[in-house]
Amino acid sequence: MSLLECLVALALSLILVAPLIKNSGEFIAKKIAHEKSQSLTAEADRAFELIGRAIRMAGYRNIPSSISSAKKHIALSDYIQIQKGSGYRGSDSLMVKHEISQGQDFDCIGNTLSKDRTKHDLAQQGFFLDRQSSIPKGMRVNGGSLVCQSLDRQGRLQNTTLMNGVNFLSFEELTGSAGKAYRVKLEMTDGASIHQEFVRTFATRNLL
Repeated sequence: MSLLECLVALALSLILVAPLIKNSGEFIAKKIAHEKSQSLTAEADRAFELIGRAIRMAGYRNIPSSISSAKKHIALSDYIQIQKGSGYRGSDSLMVKHEISQGQDFDCIGNTLSKDRTKHDLAQQGFFLDRQSSIPKGMRVNGGSLVCQSLDRQGRLQNTTLMNGVNFLSFEELTGSAGKAYRVKLEMTDGASIHQEFVRTFATRNLL
């Protein structure tokens, strides 16, 4: 086979194989994007589970403890507080307070709630968005960090990062409902081409 024939055969092979390579590349890119999207969805679901649980607990009063002490009067507005535009990229923050029950309750990082994890007999759970820290130089930042705020065993507030990739967080109190209800919006991102918005609504069980 002459050199010319070899070159022609090679050219024909490239013409036939190029579409296959292109399609394979596109398929792999779509698969990676799908997996990233699924991962962001799973992270959003986890965040909503923790935030929703805290909102439902807001204002909980342990009946025996309420009877045993002719208690401090706490305004309903103190049990659940929203600060608008206080976090990363103008995100909102949420702080929830409640007493602990006779059963087993957990804070937003999985610690079992007990008397020593309270302040003035109230457990506290907060959520806000902060700028990611310790990012290596030159690395793309994929949104902010969702931070959980809870009390340690000395009753001091501690911040724990739950996840990254949260671009925006907002809380909106809904009017016209029987109790207090809140719309929570999360915007998730991979820092590049994927941006997803998730919205859930949660109602308190102990506040009217």
